[in-house]
Amino acid sequence: MDAFKRVFVIVMDSVGIGEAPDAEKFNDKGADTLGHIAEHMGGLKMPVMGSLGLSNIREIKGIDPVDHPKAHYTTMVEASNGKDTMTGHWEIMGLYIDQPFRTFPNGFPDELLDQIKEKTGRGIVGNKPASGTEILDELGEHHMNTGDLIIYTSADSVLQIAAHEEVIPPEELYEICEFCRELTKDEKYMVGRVIARPFVGKPGAFERTSNRHDYALKPFGRTVMNEMADNGLDVIAIGKISDIYDGEGVTEAIRTKDNMDGMDQLVNSMDKEFQGMSFLNLVDFDAKYGHRRDPKGYGEALEAYDARLPEVLDKMREDDLLIITADHGNDPVHHGTDHTRELVPLLVCHKGIQEGTEIAQRRTFADIGATISDNFSITLPEYGTSFLKEIK
Repeated sequence: MDAFKRVFVIVMDSVGIGEAPDAEKFNDKGADTLGHIAEHMGGLKMPVMGSLGLSNIREIKGIDPVDHPKAHYTTMVEASNGKDTMTGHWEIMGLYIDQPFRTFPNGFPDELLDQIKEKTGRGIVGNKPASGTEILDELGEHHMNTGDLIIYTSADSVLQIAAHEEVIPPEELYEICEFCRELTKDEKYMVGRVIARPFVGKPGAFERTSNRHDYALKPFGRTVMNEMADNGLDVIAIGKISDIYDGEGVTEAIRTKDNMDGMDQLVNSMDKEFQGMSFLNLVDFDAKYGHRRDPKGYGEALEAYDARLPEVLDKMREDDLLIITADHGNDPVHHGTDHTRELVPLLVCHKGIQEGTEIAQRRTFADIGATISDNFSITLPEYGTSFLKEIK
């Protein structure tokens, strides 16, 4: 079979499929994102993922294993030392991360905050993990009265700064965030992302605007995306993909409002003539439901996503390859609010499959990047083993 002309990658952000072999080291023994959501829902209705072979990987309540799966299937083990979005995605594209990004469950150290105060001449409030909407309700009015910066974090490795657009215009907020990005790049803080969070409105009715801006770290090495772009291939980044890789190797970036918009944009990309990859991250599973420990919302979002998959499958051409996976777990019934160290599902589908089979468990997410590189006959990443021959 000839090479696939177009590869479509869907990362279901945080949709883990059971504890990883080293889960205990991450305080995640027993974590099982998909399994626990399915139990909580009394069974998940995901017939399309089921038809691809999701329950053939391991049985998920409500989803029947099928005799003739439409995709090849297995699980992947994360090799890198972390369980965050950037580590997972960077590994998917061929990197190995040995230093985990830092999280700040007790807020940021005074030493860092003092430098921000000195630079901006502004006070700082918040400095704790918080939901972005709740912290505006709590501190938005204070910020409007004083001009203090609202700085907060989450279970992820992020430093977020919220400011009302009439108090601190977005351009000024971006400058502050750029300064913070420089401060937090090194080993000492190792913050994955600095995020500008502008908002508008009056107390009790604040709204975050679309002027959000992410300042990621550049990947610590060349990714498969760099190699693709350098070889004249298209890399269409949908959702937060471009931010995760800080634009490295991206030839077209498409922002999305939510999961459904993400699916719309992926389907739109299938109407384009291109050679390369269309790469989608569906962040709502993680941001709206996983961290907030909302198994019902998570389950409903999974079912809504499944209902959109026929559009993708119907548009696939003979020389298209579809890869569906995840970047880590975020079990909404697990303790705390953090990600969980889990195996992730891998489903690989194309028109030429008569009957999907179980392929060998992947020992690193980088096998996806290696497979894509192998398909396009470009330099293989340092990490990862291609499974191209196993899926043709």
